[in-house]
Amino acid sequence: MAIGVDVAVLVGLQASGKSTFYARCLSGRYALVSKDLFPRGARNKQQRQMRLVAEHLAAGRPVAVDNTNPSPQEWGPLVELAHIHGATVTAYWFPPDVAGSLRRNAAREGRERVPDVGVLTTLKRLRKPSPADGFDEVRQVRFDGRGGFEARG
Repeated sequence: MAIGVDVAVLVGLQASGKSTFYARCLSGRYALVSKDLFPRGARNKQQRQMRLVAEHLAAGRPVAVDNTNPSPQEWGPLVELAHIHGATVTAYWFPPDVAGSLRRNAAREGRERVPDVGVLTTLKRLRKPSPADGFDEVRQVRFDGRGGFEARG
């Protein structure tokens, strides 16, 4: 395993800025895996995601997982897989801003928009990640007020 290989796990509500953060801050350095990129009717999305992450890690490429990843049920297998491959795991935590997420989500069109109940259901499961969950680092991400982001460890 190449030194410095990391799995970035983005954790937050739908429309919290995760995909935009990836595009602006991680895309040049991390391969992207997201269930949103799979065909709508694709089966076994979790298995497919894990296989893609494993392939990137086996090739020595850092990878970012851009899903809501609201709880240990979702991020636990990613943490375990990263450590099996000798990679570090960084959680990028997007603290919930329900009103902001609902507002940004309402502006989405087509497949991008999720029903409001989906955002609220994710909120019920959303938990802040911590090093106790196996993460090597947890960085809190917020909008910086200038169209960008701040990520603090």
